[in-house]
Amino acid sequence: MVEEPNYIRVLNTVKISMERSSATSSNLLIAWLMALAATSSFATEPMLNDKHWNHGSDNCSMNTDPAIEIYSYSPTSFILRQNKCLSYEAPFMYVFIGDERALLIDTGATENPTDFPLYDSVRALIGDKKLLVVHSHGHRDHRSADIQFRDIDGVALVDTHLPALIEKLSISAWPKGQGLIDLGNRKLVVIPSPGHQEEAISLYDPQTQWLLTGDTLYPGLIYVKDWNDFRNSIARLAKFAETHTVSAVMGAHIEAKSEYGEYYSVGTVYQPDEASLPLAPDTLTKINAQLQQLPKAKTVETGRLRVIPMNFLQRKLSDFGRLAN
Repeated sequence: MVEEPNYIRVLNTVKISMERSSATSSNLLIAWLMALAATSSFATEPMLNDKHWNHGSDNCSMNTDPAIEIYSYSPTSFILRQNKCLSYEAPFMYVFIGDERALLIDTGATENPTDFPLYDSVRALIGDKKLLVVHSHGHRDHRSADIQFRDIDGVALVDTHLPALIEKLSISAWPKGQGLIDLGNRKLVVIPSPGHQEEAISLYDPQTQWLLTGDTLYPGLIYVKDWNDFRNSIARLAKFAETHTVSAVMGAHIEAKSEYGEYYSVGTVYQPDEASLPLAPDTLTKINAQLQQLPKAKTVETGRLRVIPMNFLQRKLSDFGRLAN
């Protein structure tokens, strides 16, 4: 049987979305265009390490990039990035599709569906499959669009508080155990990784062989709230990578420049010289070796990331954001 062309699959997806979604027609059109561009470009995209993401503008009033950039790694694996002119955080989100349901990791930094049509964009990619939404951690730039997925038929939104994570993701013991997400012929491993934030998790997808680390590791400035928790989390992730094939460590931001040791400052909305998103798997081994030699919190740098202990004010702000969740 000949596999149907990608553009036919997208058109069918949009048809289903239009029939089942209550979103405005303009949002659906935006979602369709983004999905079509992503899927039809699959065969000609460069390798992920060479992928150049939309990186904002020095004058955001002139920015014409879509609210969400969609990268089709495969017909069942997508990376989404929020426009930096919508939020300087420009978080990355991930969509994985199994035989029975799909998974969205994180919901970005903007709530308004008109400005940031995340639900429509995801629905255009996954068709009428049921959707599970989880978060790498509970900071607001990773859950602001939760409202677009709440109380929607066919969508299960997992709360960021620890009891919900343990129950819904079948985590055997926090933080030393693991959980499992079964999408149907595609099972992702859930690995507790607190440190940057108390309820942070990482996920491993055997199909892409990506280890998805949220704000625990990414090319940029990693702020650590609890040093001992972070050290232990990195040790667990490094041990996991020793017994599983990891093709790339995939985080939720890019703050590093292509020049080693240089980073964009917080609040930057224009990053024309970004490092690539994937971190090499041996980054885990290198950072773990350094952290295990440091019993006390201290800035550590390796590869394209710098680990920085939070100061008192930063920890209190993190506490406030957690209580407000």
